[in-house]
Amino acid sequence: MRNAFIKQLTELAKHDKRIFLIVGDLGYNVVEDYVKTNPNQFLNAGVSEQNMTGVAAGLALEGRIVFTYSIANFPTIRAFEQVRNDICYHNANVKIIAVGTGFTYGALASSHHGTEDLAVTRALPNMTVIAPADPFEAVQVAKAVVNIKGPCYIRISKAGQVYTEAPQFLIGKAITVKPGNDISLIAIGSMVADALQASNELGKQGIHARVLSMHTLKPLDAQAIKNAALQTGGILTIEEHNIIGGLGSAVAEVLAEHRLGVPFLRMGIPDTFSKVIGDQDFLKEKHGLSVKNIIKQTLHLLSLSKKRLALKKKLAPIASAR
Repeated sequence: MRNAFIKQLTELAKHDKRIFLIVGDLGYNVVEDYVKTNPNQFLNAGVSEQNMTGVAAGLALEGRIVFTYSIANFPTIRAFEQVRNDICYHNANVKIIAVGTGFTYGALASSHHGTEDLAVTRALPNMTVIAPADPFEAVQVAKAVVNIKGPCYIRISKAGQVYTEAPQFLIGKAITVKPGNDISLIAIGSMVADALQASNELGKQGIHARVLSMHTLKPLDAQAIKNAALQTGGILTIEEHNIIGGLGSAVAEVLAEHRLGVPFLRMGIPDTFSKVIGDQDFLKEKHGLSVKNIIKQTLHLLSLSKKRLALKKKLAPIASAR
């Protein structure tokens, strides 16, 4: 996904000299073509993410469209003060590209696990927060953010292919990857492919699970969430991120504020640092983010939905008698 994003950015930079890319001394095999094509629109800031962020803010305030690039928690958590005060406070035109999100760098342990980034960036004023699901979405994101004024956080995960062709894409509008009226699976980033696989397996049991790619966490597509609540039997959110503060929390806020009392479950990383190391798939399974567990939680949610419907039928005569 990162290769698709940078390839598209390389093409955009050829035609727009305002675009500038800064890296934190990594990603050489990914950004090589960009550097060759746009040598005067590139800087390696070294292993100094706070400085990289400050330089990006300065360039943006001078009219540039600046992209910074690093492993998820370094341009966010390590440089959080600079992101908040230098970029967001000034509404500077800086786009933070975070790769290696979730458990992508699982073998390097908690210091390299990007599991709180959605929560912290979502809380920042002026920040747009986006997490594409696959290379097709990533290309669309690159095109879209160039035309957005102000800060953006772009969470690029290691994930499987979701689409066979480019979907219709708008920032702030969820994509219906697969229709369905029994239950809704709302996923973000790397987990959209897993949600789609789970939906396909559930389809073999006659269960039609709607799959939504909620690629934009902020601004959030509240209407898509309301539609899912009103048109299906319940909502399951799925994210490779701490269970607190990310997609599940955002969806819960919409459901609570609009008094949509539907069966609702969240799947995410438990609120703890991982005590084990391993590759991404191993850690996802260890923390309950396997396709098998998505299916299990969906079936549980469906059982809650059926109980709710049965209770409503039971109480209907009492309500009508009043």
